[in-house]
Amino acid sequence: MTVDFPAPHHPSPAERNLWQAMGRGLAGKCPRCGVGGVFARLLAVAPHCPQCGEALHHHRADDLPPYLNVFIVGHVVVGVLAFIMVHTELDTWTITFGGAGFAVIMAVLLMRPIKGAVIAAQWALRMHGFGGHDE
Repeated sequence: MTVDFPAPHHPSPAERNLWQAMGRGLAGKCPRCGVGGVFARLLAVAPHCPQCGEALHHHRADDLPPYLNVFIVGHVVVGVLAFIMVHTELDTWTITFGGAGFAVIMAVLLMRPIKGAVIAAQWALRMHGFGGHDE
């Protein structure tokens, strides 16, 4: 008795480059064309790219961008503070408030690029409804 297996699924010929898309997302640009913007306002994602019309409302960034932000900022701030504590004579309060201020500023500046990269990665990997439009 022989068993016939279904033919393997092959991706479409128009591959989406993950790293290129994420680079565009980091810059706040459309992962498809690299010209239009991903964001309508500060962190609000545009429903579609104003340049190429790619639908962006499918994204499900949810909690991943803040998680990655905390992960990155935490590691950088701890490293910087450890270096400062070893190599300077600053008092504890200066290090504490300086480190807290640095962490807040860094987190605010990183949120938008990280969210853009997550949305672009979802587009490149054809997740959450991003599979319908090819280059």
